[in-house]
Amino acid sequence: MRRDPPPQSDPDRREFREEAESLWRINLAPATWAAHFVTSYAIAAVVCAKAPALLPHARLALLLATGLALAVILWLGWRAWRQWDYRTTGDYTNALGEAEDRHQFLGHAAVLLALISAIGVVYGTLPVLLLESCR
Repeated sequence: MRRDPPPQSDPDRREFREEAESLWRINLAPATWAAHFVTSYAIAAVVCAKAPALLPHARLALLLATGLALAVILWLGWRAWRQWDYRTTGDYTNALGEAEDRHQFLGHAAVLLALISAIGVVYGTLPVLLLESCR
């Protein structure tokens, strides 16, 4: 596997760092959704199997976890929205493929993934809210 040499000048280093952060940010919203999903269903399964009387407390804990997950996804989406920056440029598409175009595309993709992740967290929480018992 061939690796490109790291950028040498300060602007190149800054651009490289921003792109690396963008790649992390693009993955964090779906990872938050996945962590919320696994945690919610694991807690529900353990509580229903071992201590069904604690279901109301588990439901409250899962609501707090949902609020935290949505806050993280909202923050990530807001950061990605600022990176996308289409309102300043007025350009929804970036056909030239320059470094700034790639940077804005990663922001656009991260915004869409944050939106999908937020919807997934809400839908993953609905069964926890609607079920009254473990049966």
